[in-house]
Amino acid sequence: MIPSSEHIRLALEFAADHHLDQKVPGTSRSYLIHLSAVAMEAALAAAQEPGLDTLLLFQCALLHDVIEDTDATYEQVAALFGKAVADGVLALTKDSSLPKEEQMPDSLDRILLQPREIAMVKLCDRICNLEPPPHYWDGPKRRKYQTQAVEIQERLGHASPYLNARLQTRIDTYPQYFIP
Repeated sequence: MIPSSEHIRLALEFAADHHLDQKVPGTSRSYLIHLSAVAMEAALAAAQEPGLDTLLLFQCALLHDVIEDTDATYEQVAALFGKAVADGVLALTKDSSLPKEEQMPDSLDRILLQPREIAMVKLCDRICNLEPPPHYWDGPKRRKYQTQAVEIQERLGHASPYLNARLQTRIDTYPQYFIP
């Protein structure tokens, strides 16, 4: 489905309302910067790979952290954006009831059960997150984040050749941020 500006605006407003006071980690910037960057990566991928459900892709890109990081619920997302979007956002949400080391593999397993566009959102998210890490991350945390990116790529890279290549570039350049 081709999204209308109204569909995208509604998702952006919902995300803005729920992430209102959230900042990009380690900065004073509004979290909307991150959400917009993920949506822009998705738009670039959609231009390279026709045949996508771009409404699902763009809404999930803007809403991907709303259940995980705010008080928004699956039911609210489903009521406003439909079951497919809510299911996608839920798959992108780490299950905090699991031990930390199981959260990412579990989320990737659930993403693989969703349409291709959901895997693409996860790829977009990690591409955007492989920029300078928060200043307070130590060396092991930074290395683990890159290792997780490799895991994401191995599990989901097939969803988008374009995003797979973008993620590979980010993985390759991320060691510049390693500290002893």
